[in-house]
Amino acid sequence: MKQLVLQYLKLFLLLGLSGVTTEHVPKYDVLASLGTLPLDGHFSFHDLPAAARDFGNLSSFPPVAVLHPGSVADIARTVRHVFLMGEHSTLTVAARGHGHSLYGQSQAAGGIVIRMESLQSVKMQVHPGASPYVDASGGELWINVLKKTLKYGLAPKSWTDYLHLTVGGTLSNAGVSGQTFRHGPQISNVNELEIVTGRGDIITCSPEQNNDLFHAALGGLGQFGIITRARIALEPAPQMVRWIRVLYLDFVSFTEDQEMLISAEKTFDYIEGFVSINRTGILNNWRSSFNPQDPERASQFETDRKVLFCLEMTKNFNPEEADIMEQEVHALLSQLRYTPASLFHTDVTYMEFLDRVHSSEIKLRAKGLWEVPHPWLNLIVPRSTVHTFAKQVFGKILEDNNNGPILLYPVNKSRWDNRTSVVIPNEEVFYLVGFLHSAIGPHSIKRTLNLNNQIIEFSNKASIGVRQYLPNYTTEPEWKAHYGARWDAFQQRKNTYDPLAILAPGQRIFQKTPASLPL
Repeated sequence: MKQLVLQYLKLFLLLGLSGVTTEHVPKYDVLASLGTLPLDGHFSFHDLPAAARDFGNLSSFPPVAVLHPGSVADIARTVRHVFLMGEHSTLTVAARGHGHSLYGQSQAAGGIVIRMESLQSVKMQVHPGASPYVDASGGELWINVLKKTLKYGLAPKSWTDYLHLTVGGTLSNAGVSGQTFRHGPQISNVNELEIVTGRGDIITCSPEQNNDLFHAALGGLGQFGIITRARIALEPAPQMVRWIRVLYLDFVSFTEDQEMLISAEKTFDYIEGFVSINRTGILNNWRSSFNPQDPERASQFETDRKVLFCLEMTKNFNPEEADIMEQEVHALLSQLRYTPASLFHTDVTYMEFLDRVHSSEIKLRAKGLWEVPHPWLNLIVPRSTVHTFAKQVFGKILEDNNNGPILLYPVNKSRWDNRTSVVIPNEEVFYLVGFLHSAIGPHSIKRTLNLNNQIIEFSNKASIGVRQYLPNYTTEPEWKAHYGARWDAFQQRKNTYDPLAILAPGQRIFQKTPASLPL
Protein backbone atom coordinates (compact mmCIF):
# COMPACT_ATOMS: atom_id res chain seq x y z
CA MET A 1 0.00 0.00 0.00
CA LYS A 2 2.74 2.44 0.95
CA GLN A 3 4.56 1.80 -2.35
CA LEU A 4 1.36 2.59 -4.26
CA VAL A 5 0.99 5.88 -2.41
CA LEU A 6 4.58 6.87 -3.15
CA GLN A 7 4.23 6.04 -6.86
CA TYR A 8 1.12 8.19 -7.05
CA LEU A 9 2.80 11.08 -5.27
CA LYS A 10 5.62 11.19 -7.79
CA LEU A 11 3.12 11.63 -10.59
CA PHE A 12 0.95 14.06 -8.61
CA LEU A 13 3.88 16.30 -7.70
CA LEU A 14 5.17 16.21 -11.28
CA LEU A 15 1.83 17.40 -12.60
CA GLY A 16 1.58 20.06 -9.94
CA LEU A 17 5.05 21.43 -10.62
CA SER A 18 4.55 21.43 -14.39
CA GLY A 19 1.49 23.67 -14.11
CA VAL A 20 -1.03 21.13 -15.37
CA THR A 21 -3.19 21.57 -12.29
CA THR A 22 -3.77 24.61 -10.14
CA GLU A 23 -5.11 22.65 -7.17
CA HIS A 24 -3.25 22.99 -3.89
CA VAL A 25 -0.70 20.16 -3.66
CA PRO A 26 -0.32 18.86 -0.11
CA LYS A 27 3.20 18.26 1.10
CA TYR A 28 4.73 14.95 0.04
CA ASP A 29 5.07 13.71 3.59
CA VAL A 30 1.41 14.49 4.39
CA LEU A 31 0.05 12.21 1.69
CA ALA A 32 2.81 9.66 2.15
CA SER A 33 1.72 9.34 5.76
CA LEU A 34 -1.59 7.91 4.57
CA GLY A 35 0.30 4.86 3.39
CA THR A 36 1.43 4.15 6.95
CA LEU A 37 -2.12 3.70 8.24
CA PRO A 38 -3.04 0.09 9.08
CA LEU A 39 -6.21 -0.44 7.05
CA ASP A 40 -8.59 -3.28 6.26
CA GLY A 41 -9.40 -1.47 3.03
CA HIS A 42 -7.22 0.79 0.90
CA PHE A 43 -6.62 4.21 -0.59
CA SER A 44 -6.88 4.68 -4.34
CA PHE A 45 -5.77 7.45 -6.69
CA HIS A 46 -7.00 6.36 -10.12
CA ASP A 47 -10.63 7.28 -9.42
CA LEU A 48 -10.17 10.89 -8.34
CA PRO A 49 -12.20 12.31 -11.27
CA ALA A 50 -15.15 10.07 -10.35
CA ALA A 51 -14.99 11.28 -6.75
CA ALA A 52 -15.15 14.85 -8.06
CA ARG A 53 -18.49 14.30 -9.79
CA ASP A 54 -22.02 14.14 -8.46
CA PHE A 55 -25.60 13.96 -9.70
CA GLY A 56 -25.76 17.74 -10.04
CA ASN A 57 -22.94 17.73 -12.61
CA LEU A 58 -22.30 21.37 -11.85
CA SER A 59 -19.22 21.17 -9.62
CA SER A 60 -15.95 19.27 -9.74
CA PHE A 61 -13.41 19.47 -6.91
CA PRO A 62 -10.90 16.59 -7.11
CA PRO A 63 -9.62 15.06 -3.89
CA VAL A 64 -6.07 13.80 -3.46
CA ALA A 65 -7.12 10.32 -2.37
CA VAL A 66 -10.17 8.07 -2.11
CA LEU A 67 -10.56 5.75 0.86
CA HIS A 68 -12.29 2.43 0.24
CA PRO A 69 -12.94 1.43 3.86
CA GLY A 70 -12.88 -2.22 4.77
CA SER A 71 -14.18 -1.43 8.25
CA VAL A 72 -15.51 1.36 10.41
CA ALA A 73 -12.09 1.40 12.05
CA ASP A 74 -10.59 2.45 8.68
CA ILE A 75 -12.80 5.53 8.65
CA ALA A 76 -11.97 6.35 12.28
CA ARG A 77 -8.21 5.89 11.72
CA THR A 78 -8.26 8.14 8.67
CA VAL A 79 -10.24 10.93 10.32
CA ARG A 80 -8.16 10.64 13.49
CA HIS A 81 -5.00 10.86 11.38
CA VAL A 82 -6.18 14.10 9.77
CA PHE A 83 -7.30 15.45 13.16
CA LEU A 84 -3.86 14.81 14.66
CA MET A 85 -2.26 16.82 11.84
CA GLY A 86 -3.66 19.79 13.72
CA GLU A 87 -4.95 23.17 12.75
CA HIS A 88 -2.14 23.88 10.29
CA SER A 89 -3.22 21.13 7.90
CA THR A 90 -5.57 21.93 5.00
CA LEU A 91 -6.67 18.30 4.60
CA THR A 92 -10.41 17.62 4.85
CA VAL A 93 -12.62 14.52 4.64
CA ALA A 94 -15.92 13.97 2.85
CA ALA A 95 -18.12 10.89 3.07
CA ARG A 96 -19.53 10.04 -0.35
CA GLY A 97 -22.57 7.79 -0.66
CA HIS A 98 -24.06 7.24 -4.11
CA GLY A 99 -22.91 10.70 -5.21
CA HIS A 100 -26.36 12.27 -5.41
CA SER A 101 -25.41 15.67 -4.08
CA LEU A 102 -26.20 18.58 -6.38
CA TYR A 103 -23.55 21.24 -5.90
CA GLY A 104 -20.42 19.40 -4.74
CA GLN A 105 -21.57 18.75 -1.17
CA SER A 106 -20.04 15.24 -1.14
CA GLN A 107 -16.71 16.40 -2.55
CA ALA A 108 -13.47 17.41 -0.82
CA ALA A 109 -11.19 19.68 -2.83
CA GLY A 110 -7.63 18.54 -2.19
CA GLY A 111 -8.87 16.28 0.60
CA ILE A 112 -9.93 12.68 1.14
CA VAL A 113 -13.21 11.26 -0.11
CA ILE A 114 -14.51 8.16 1.69
CA ARG A 115 -16.42 5.84 -0.62
CA MET A 116 -19.07 4.67 1.82
CA GLU A 117 -20.48 1.99 -0.49
CA SER A 118 -17.21 0.10 0.04
CA LEU A 119 -18.06 -0.35 3.72
CA GLN A 120 -19.15 -3.99 3.65
CA SER A 121 -18.04 -4.99 7.15
CA VAL A 122 -21.31 -3.73 8.68
CA LYS A 123 -23.66 -6.56 7.73
CA MET A 124 -27.35 -5.80 7.47
CA GLN A 125 -29.38 -7.53 10.17
CA VAL A 126 -33.17 -7.59 10.43
CA HIS A 127 -34.68 -7.98 13.91
CA PRO A 128 -38.38 -8.98 13.79
CA GLY A 129 -40.56 -8.76 16.86
CA ALA A 130 -42.97 -6.41 18.55
CA SER A 131 -40.84 -3.38 17.58
CA PRO A 132 -38.97 -4.58 14.48
CA TYR A 133 -35.88 -2.82 13.16
CA VAL A 134 -32.96 -3.28 10.80
CA ASP A 135 -29.30 -2.44 11.40
CA ALA A 136 -27.76 -1.19 8.15
CA SER A 137 -24.43 0.28 7.11
CA GLY A 138 -24.33 4.00 6.44
CA GLY A 139 -23.09 3.09 2.97
CA GLU A 140 -25.95 0.70 2.20
CA LEU A 141 -28.44 1.65 -0.52
CA TRP A 142 -32.07 1.96 0.54
CA ILE A 143 -33.09 -0.37 -2.30
CA ASN A 144 -31.00 -3.09 -0.67
CA VAL A 145 -32.56 -2.35 2.73
CA LEU A 146 -35.98 -2.78 1.14
CA LYS A 147 -35.06 -6.08 -0.55
CA LYS A 148 -33.62 -7.47 2.68
CA THR A 149 -36.49 -6.45 4.95
CA LEU A 150 -39.18 -7.63 2.52
CA LYS A 151 -37.87 -11.17 3.03
CA TYR A 152 -39.25 -10.85 6.57
CA GLY A 153 -42.49 -9.23 5.45
CA LEU A 154 -41.25 -5.90 6.82
CA ALA A 155 -40.11 -2.54 5.46
CA PRO A 156 -39.02 0.90 6.70
CA LYS A 157 -41.87 3.34 7.28
CA SER A 158 -40.59 6.43 5.51
CA TRP A 159 -38.87 6.71 2.13
CA THR A 160 -37.33 8.96 -0.46
CA ASP A 161 -38.71 8.97 -4.01
CA TYR A 162 -35.45 7.43 -5.28
CA LEU A 163 -34.09 4.40 -3.44
CA HIS A 164 -30.60 4.18 -4.95
CA LEU A 165 -29.25 6.48 -2.26
CA THR A 166 -27.27 5.54 0.84
CA VAL A 167 -28.67 5.33 4.34
CA GLY A 168 -26.09 7.75 5.73
CA GLY A 169 -26.65 10.20 2.88
CA THR A 170 -30.39 10.65 3.32
CA LEU A 171 -30.21 10.64 7.13
CA SER A 172 -27.69 13.49 6.92
CA ASN A 173 -30.37 15.56 5.17
CA ALA A 174 -33.84 14.32 6.23
CA GLY A 175 -35.22 11.85 3.67
CA VAL A 176 -38.66 12.86 2.43
CA SER A 177 -41.37 11.45 0.18
CA GLY A 178 -45.13 10.95 0.06
CA GLN A 179 -45.17 9.01 3.35
CA THR A 180 -43.66 11.93 5.29
CA PHE A 181 -47.04 13.43 6.24
CA ARG A 182 -47.82 10.27 8.26
CA HIS A 183 -44.49 8.91 9.49
CA GLY A 184 -42.32 12.01 9.32
CA PRO A 185 -39.04 12.08 7.36
CA GLN A 186 -36.61 9.19 7.52
CA ILE A 187 -34.74 10.91 10.35
CA SER A 188 -37.87 10.55 12.51
CA ASN A 189 -37.70 6.77 12.15
CA VAL A 190 -34.21 6.00 13.44
CA ASN A 191 -33.58 4.33 16.80
CA GLU A 192 -29.80 4.41 16.95
CA LEU A 193 -26.71 5.57 15.06
CA GLU A 194 -23.03 4.72 15.02
CA ILE A 195 -20.96 7.77 14.12
CA VAL A 196 -17.31 8.61 13.50
CA THR A 197 -16.82 12.17 14.74
CA GLY A 198 -14.40 14.76 13.41
CA ARG A 199 -11.99 13.69 16.14
CA GLY A 200 -11.96 10.12 14.86
CA ASP A 201 -13.99 8.71 17.74
CA ILE A 202 -16.52 5.92 17.12
CA ILE A 203 -19.65 6.71 19.13
CA THR A 204 -22.95 4.85 19.41
CA CYS A 205 -25.80 7.23 20.05
CA SER A 206 -29.59 7.20 20.41
CA PRO A 207 -32.33 9.26 22.10
CA GLU A 208 -31.17 7.71 25.39
CA GLN A 209 -27.38 7.56 24.85
CA ASN A 210 -25.21 10.45 23.63
CA ASN A 211 -28.46 12.04 22.52
CA ASP A 212 -26.97 15.42 21.60
CA LEU A 213 -24.79 13.83 18.90
CA PHE A 214 -27.70 11.65 17.78
CA HIS A 215 -29.96 14.62 17.12
CA ALA A 216 -27.14 16.74 15.72
CA ALA A 217 -26.18 14.16 13.10
CA LEU A 218 -29.75 13.61 11.88
CA GLY A 219 -30.20 16.25 9.21
CA GLY A 220 -26.78 17.64 10.16
CA LEU A 221 -25.38 17.72 6.60
CA GLY A 222 -22.42 15.59 7.69
CA GLN A 223 -21.03 18.37 9.88
CA PHE A 224 -20.73 16.44 13.14
CA GLY A 225 -19.79 12.95 12.08
CA ILE A 226 -19.94 10.22 9.47
CA ILE A 227 -22.89 7.85 9.91
CA THR A 228 -21.48 4.33 9.69
CA ARG A 229 -24.53 2.40 10.95
CA ALA A 230 -28.21 3.16 11.48
CA ARG A 231 -30.93 1.26 13.34
CA ILE A 232 -34.12 1.88 11.34
CA ALA A 233 -37.67 1.21 12.56
CA LEU A 234 -39.76 -1.22 10.46
CA GLU A 235 -43.44 -2.02 9.96
CA PRO A 236 -45.35 -4.84 8.23
CA ALA A 237 -45.01 -4.45 4.46
CA PRO A 238 -47.99 -4.72 2.10
CA GLN A 239 -47.79 -6.86 -1.02
CA MET A 240 -49.61 -4.52 -3.38
CA VAL A 241 -50.30 -0.82 -4.01
CA ARG A 242 -53.23 0.91 -5.72
CA TRP A 243 -51.49 3.80 -7.49
CA ILE A 244 -53.76 6.72 -8.41
CA ARG A 245 -53.35 9.98 -10.32
CA VAL A 246 -55.84 12.82 -10.84
CA LEU A 247 -55.68 16.37 -12.22
CA TYR A 248 -56.81 19.68 -10.79
CA LEU A 249 -57.34 22.90 -12.73
CA ASP A 250 -57.00 25.27 -9.78
CA PHE A 251 -54.41 25.59 -7.04
CA VAL A 252 -56.87 26.22 -4.20
CA SER A 253 -58.75 22.93 -4.58
CA PHE A 254 -55.46 21.12 -5.19
CA THR A 255 -53.90 22.29 -1.92
CA GLU A 256 -57.05 22.16 0.20
CA ASP A 257 -57.69 18.55 -0.80
CA GLN A 258 -54.11 17.60 0.03
CA GLU A 259 -54.34 19.29 3.42
CA MET A 260 -57.60 17.51 4.13
CA LEU A 261 -56.08 14.15 3.25
CA ILE A 262 -52.96 14.53 5.39
CA SER A 263 -55.07 15.53 8.41
CA ALA A 264 -57.58 12.64 8.09
CA GLU A 265 -57.26 9.58 10.32
CA LYS A 266 -58.24 7.23 7.48
CA THR A 267 -56.46 8.34 4.36
CA PHE A 268 -54.04 7.28 1.63
CA ASP A 269 -50.63 5.85 2.48
CA TYR A 270 -48.68 8.12 0.14
CA ILE A 271 -49.61 11.63 -1.03
CA GLU A 272 -47.60 13.82 -3.38
CA GLY A 273 -48.55 16.72 -5.63
CA PHE A 274 -46.97 17.82 -8.91
CA VAL A 275 -47.21 21.05 -10.90
CA SER A 276 -47.32 20.74 -14.69
CA ILE A 277 -46.50 23.79 -16.82
CA ASN A 278 -47.00 23.78 -20.58
CA ARG A 279 -47.18 20.00 -20.78
CA THR A 280 -49.88 19.13 -23.28
CA GLY A 281 -51.27 15.62 -23.56
CA ILE A 282 -50.47 14.78 -19.96
CA LEU A 283 -53.24 12.16 -19.76
CA ASN A 284 -51.96 10.44 -22.88
CA ASN A 285 -48.56 10.16 -21.21
CA TRP A 286 -50.17 8.43 -18.24
CA ARG A 287 -51.69 5.75 -20.44
CA SER A 288 -48.36 3.93 -20.77
CA SER A 289 -48.49 2.98 -17.07
CA PHE A 290 -52.03 3.73 -15.83
CA ASN A 291 -55.59 2.85 -16.77
CA PRO A 292 -58.27 5.55 -17.06
CA GLN A 293 -61.31 5.04 -14.86
CA ASP A 294 -63.47 6.33 -17.74
CA PRO A 295 -61.58 5.81 -21.07
CA GLU A 296 -64.09 7.76 -23.16
CA ARG A 297 -64.13 10.84 -20.95
CA ALA A 298 -60.35 10.71 -20.60
CA SER A 299 -59.91 10.67 -24.38
CA GLN A 300 -62.10 13.77 -24.67
CA PHE A 301 -60.33 15.76 -21.97
CA GLU A 302 -59.12 19.14 -23.17
CA THR A 303 -58.04 22.29 -21.40
CA ASP A 304 -56.41 25.57 -22.34
CA ARG A 305 -54.84 25.92 -18.88
CA LYS A 306 -51.07 26.37 -19.01
CA VAL A 307 -50.67 25.20 -15.42
CA LEU A 308 -52.18 21.92 -14.22
CA PHE A 309 -51.88 20.24 -10.85
CA CYS A 310 -51.49 16.48 -10.44
CA LEU A 311 -52.26 14.65 -7.21
CA GLU A 312 -50.65 11.23 -6.82
CA MET A 313 -51.84 8.86 -4.08
CA THR A 314 -51.49 5.21 -3.11
CA LYS A 315 -53.38 2.75 -0.96
CA ASN A 316 -51.48 -0.29 0.30
CA PHE A 317 -53.23 -3.68 0.37
CA ASN A 318 -52.82 -7.43 0.29
CA PRO A 319 -54.66 -9.44 -2.39
CA GLU A 320 -57.18 -10.90 0.06
CA GLU A 321 -58.10 -7.35 1.13
CA ALA A 322 -58.73 -5.98 -2.38
CA ASP A 323 -62.47 -5.46 -1.84
CA ILE A 324 -61.90 -3.45 1.33
CA MET A 325 -59.24 -1.39 -0.43
CA GLU A 326 -61.65 -0.60 -3.28
CA GLN A 327 -64.24 0.67 -0.81
CA GLU A 328 -61.74 2.81 1.08
CA VAL A 329 -60.34 4.33 -2.11
CA HIS A 330 -63.83 5.10 -3.43
CA ALA A 331 -64.77 6.80 -0.16
CA LEU A 332 -61.64 8.95 -0.17
CA LEU A 333 -61.90 9.92 -3.84
CA SER A 334 -65.52 10.94 -3.36
CA GLN A 335 -64.34 13.73 -1.06
CA LEU A 336 -61.95 15.25 -3.62
CA ARG A 337 -62.56 17.97 -6.23
CA TYR A 338 -60.37 16.73 -9.08
CA THR A 339 -61.41 16.75 -12.74
CA PRO A 340 -63.43 13.49 -13.11
CA ALA A 341 -62.08 12.62 -16.55
CA SER A 342 -58.54 12.60 -15.18
CA LEU A 343 -58.84 9.66 -12.78
CA PHE A 344 -56.21 7.05 -13.65
CA HIS A 345 -54.97 4.11 -11.58
CA THR A 346 -52.99 0.89 -11.66
CA ASP A 347 -52.07 -1.90 -9.24
CA VAL A 348 -48.40 -2.73 -8.74
CA THR A 349 -46.28 -4.55 -6.18
CA TYR A 350 -44.96 -2.60 -3.21
CA MET A 351 -41.44 -2.98 -4.57
CA GLU A 352 -42.43 -1.73 -8.02
CA PHE A 353 -44.00 1.39 -6.60
CA LEU A 354 -41.19 2.30 -4.22
CA ASP A 355 -38.56 1.73 -6.92
CA ARG A 356 -40.54 3.63 -9.58
CA VAL A 357 -37.94 6.35 -10.21
CA HIS A 358 -35.30 3.74 -11.02
CA SER A 359 -37.49 2.59 -13.93
CA SER A 360 -37.39 6.15 -15.26
CA GLU A 361 -33.64 6.26 -14.66
CA ILE A 362 -33.10 3.24 -16.91
CA LYS A 363 -35.05 4.92 -19.73
CA LEU A 364 -33.21 8.22 -19.32
CA ARG A 365 -29.81 6.51 -19.24
CA ALA A 366 -30.65 4.75 -22.49
CA LYS A 367 -31.26 8.18 -24.05
CA GLY A 368 -28.18 9.76 -22.49
CA LEU A 369 -30.35 12.06 -20.40
CA TRP A 370 -29.50 10.89 -16.87
CA GLU A 371 -25.94 12.11 -16.41
CA VAL A 372 -26.71 15.71 -17.35
CA PRO A 373 -26.56 18.82 -15.15
CA HIS A 374 -29.33 18.97 -12.53
CA PRO A 375 -29.63 22.51 -11.13
CA TRP A 376 -32.32 21.51 -8.66
CA LEU A 377 -33.91 23.81 -6.13
CA ASN A 378 -35.65 22.27 -3.10
CA LEU A 379 -37.63 24.49 -0.77
CA ILE A 380 -39.76 24.27 2.35
CA VAL A 381 -42.67 26.74 2.16
CA PRO A 382 -45.04 27.62 5.04
CA ARG A 383 -48.72 26.90 4.45
CA SER A 384 -49.63 30.51 5.23
CA THR A 385 -47.65 31.84 2.25
CA VAL A 386 -47.81 28.97 -0.26
CA HIS A 387 -50.59 30.60 -2.31
CA THR A 388 -48.63 33.86 -2.69
CA PHE A 389 -45.58 31.80 -3.59
CA ALA A 390 -47.45 29.74 -6.19
CA LYS A 391 -49.13 32.71 -7.87
CA GLN A 392 -45.82 34.41 -8.60
CA VAL A 393 -43.64 31.37 -9.26
CA PHE A 394 -45.99 29.26 -11.39
CA GLY A 395 -47.87 32.15 -12.94
CA LYS A 396 -44.97 34.44 -13.82
CA ILE A 397 -41.42 33.27 -13.11
CA LEU A 398 -41.85 29.78 -14.57
CA GLU A 399 -44.53 30.50 -17.16
CA ASP A 400 -42.48 28.81 -19.90
CA ASN A 401 -40.75 26.17 -17.79
CA ASN A 402 -40.50 22.69 -19.24
CA ASN A 403 -37.26 21.37 -17.78
CA GLY A 404 -38.41 18.73 -15.30
CA PRO A 405 -40.90 17.73 -12.61
CA ILE A 406 -42.07 20.16 -9.97
CA LEU A 407 -43.14 18.61 -6.67
CA LEU A 408 -45.46 20.35 -4.22
CA TYR A 409 -47.07 18.56 -1.28
CA PRO A 410 -47.83 19.28 2.39
CA VAL A 411 -46.53 17.54 5.50
CA ASN A 412 -47.32 17.73 9.22
CA LYS A 413 -44.80 19.44 11.51
CA SER A 414 -45.85 17.18 14.39
CA ARG A 415 -44.16 14.27 12.63
CA TRP A 416 -40.76 16.01 12.66
CA ASP A 417 -38.42 15.99 15.65
CA ASN A 418 -37.33 19.58 16.32
CA ARG A 419 -34.28 18.33 18.23
CA THR A 420 -32.60 17.33 14.95
CA SER A 421 -30.55 19.75 12.86
CA VAL A 422 -33.16 20.23 10.11
CA VAL A 423 -34.69 23.70 9.90
CA ILE A 424 -38.46 23.81 9.24
CA PRO A 425 -41.13 26.53 9.44
CA ASN A 426 -42.93 27.12 12.71
CA GLU A 427 -46.34 26.12 11.30
CA GLU A 428 -48.19 22.84 11.74
CA VAL A 429 -48.49 22.33 7.98
CA PHE A 430 -45.81 23.27 5.46
CA TYR A 431 -45.06 22.33 1.87
CA LEU A 432 -42.12 20.55 0.30
CA VAL A 433 -41.49 22.09 -3.12
CA GLY A 434 -38.92 20.64 -5.50
CA PHE A 435 -37.91 22.08 -8.87
CA LEU A 436 -36.20 19.03 -10.38
CA HIS A 437 -34.69 20.61 -13.47
CA SER A 438 -32.48 18.99 -16.06
CA ALA A 439 -30.28 21.27 -18.15
CA ILE A 440 -28.41 20.44 -21.33
CA GLY A 441 -25.83 22.96 -22.52
CA PRO A 442 -24.37 26.11 -20.90
CA HIS A 443 -27.32 28.31 -21.95
CA SER A 444 -29.84 25.99 -20.33
CA ILE A 445 -27.79 25.78 -17.13
CA LYS A 446 -27.44 29.54 -16.90
CA ARG A 447 -31.14 30.07 -17.61
CA THR A 448 -32.24 27.54 -15.00
CA LEU A 449 -29.91 28.88 -12.31
CA ASN A 450 -31.25 32.35 -13.08
CA LEU A 451 -34.82 31.11 -12.59
CA ASN A 452 -33.79 29.54 -9.27
CA ASN A 453 -32.33 32.87 -8.18
CA GLN A 454 -35.51 34.68 -9.19
CA ILE A 455 -37.58 32.30 -7.06
CA ILE A 456 -35.32 32.82 -4.05
CA GLU A 457 -35.15 36.60 -4.51
CA PHE A 458 -38.94 36.85 -4.79
CA SER A 459 -39.41 34.66 -1.71
CA ASN A 460 -37.05 36.85 0.30
CA LYS A 461 -38.61 40.14 -0.81
CA ALA A 462 -42.16 38.87 -0.26
CA SER A 463 -41.26 37.42 3.17
CA ILE A 464 -42.51 33.98 2.14
CA GLY A 465 -40.42 32.40 4.90
CA VAL A 466 -38.91 29.65 2.76
CA ARG A 467 -36.07 27.41 3.85
CA GLN A 468 -33.92 25.43 1.49
CA TYR A 469 -33.99 21.64 1.74
CA LEU A 470 -30.64 20.20 0.56
CA PRO A 471 -29.40 23.79 1.12
CA ASN A 472 -26.85 25.38 -1.18
CA TYR A 473 -25.31 28.46 0.42
CA THR A 474 -21.79 29.78 0.01
CA THR A 475 -21.38 32.39 2.73
CA GLU A 476 -21.60 32.39 6.51
CA PRO A 477 -24.29 35.12 6.60
CA GLU A 478 -26.49 32.93 4.38
CA TRP A 479 -26.02 29.93 6.66
CA LYS A 480 -26.70 32.08 9.73
CA ALA A 481 -29.93 33.29 8.14
CA HIS A 482 -30.87 29.70 7.26
CA TYR A 483 -30.47 28.44 10.83
CA GLY A 484 -31.71 31.64 12.45
CA ALA A 485 -31.97 31.31 16.22
CA ARG A 486 -30.53 27.79 15.99
CA TRP A 487 -27.20 28.93 14.50
CA ASP A 488 -25.38 29.30 17.84
CA ALA A 489 -26.34 25.75 18.89
CA PHE A 490 -25.35 24.42 15.46
CA GLN A 491 -21.98 26.14 15.69
CA GLN A 492 -21.44 24.89 19.25
CA ARG A 493 -22.13 21.32 18.14
CA LYS A 494 -19.57 21.77 15.36
CA ASN A 495 -16.97 22.93 17.87
CA THR A 496 -17.73 19.89 20.04
CA TYR A 497 -17.73 17.09 17.45
CA ASP A 498 -15.56 18.47 14.62
CA PRO A 499 -13.53 21.35 16.10
CA LEU A 500 -11.06 21.53 13.17
CA ALA A 501 -13.82 21.60 10.51
CA ILE A 502 -12.47 18.46 8.85
CA LEU A 503 -15.78 16.90 7.79
CA ALA A 504 -18.08 17.64 4.83
CA PRO A 505 -16.22 20.69 3.46
CA GLY A 506 -18.38 20.62 0.32
CA GLN A 507 -21.33 21.97 2.30
CA ARG A 508 -19.36 25.24 2.61
CA ILE A 509 -20.67 25.95 6.10
CA PHE A 510 -17.43 25.94 8.06
CA GLN A 511 -14.18 26.50 6.19
CA LYS A 512 -10.98 24.90 7.38
CA THR A 513 -8.70 27.93 7.44
CA PRO A 514 -5.33 27.10 9.03
CA ALA A 515 -3.75 29.69 11.27
CA SER A 516 -0.62 29.40 9.12
CA LEU A 517 0.31 27.12 6.25
CA PRO A 518 3.44 24.94 6.46
CA LEU A 519 6.35 26.15 4.41
